[in-house]
Amino acid sequence: MKITLKLFATLGDLLPQGASANAVEVEVRDGCTPNEIIDRYQVPRELAHLLLLNGVFVDKSNRDKPIVHAGDTVAVWPPVAGG
Repeated sequence: MKITLKLFATLGDLLPQGASANAVEVEVRDGCTPNEIIDRYQVPRELAHLLLLNGVFVDKSNRDKPIVHAGDTVAVWPPVAGG
């Protein structure tokens, strides 16, 4: 199934070829989990601080559940520091 993967800030460097504006359409298996996706694209889990599925926050306790469906968008941000 195809989904859109968006990686922001320093994670953008991990996107595969063909990415544009921090996003790329990728093929993943039916019934995959958010953690399977971030693992596949070598996003360290500790750097997947904020994960949204279709604009809705997915907390760490739900990232191993098969909640991703065809046409979904998974967006990931690293922790942000500053002040």
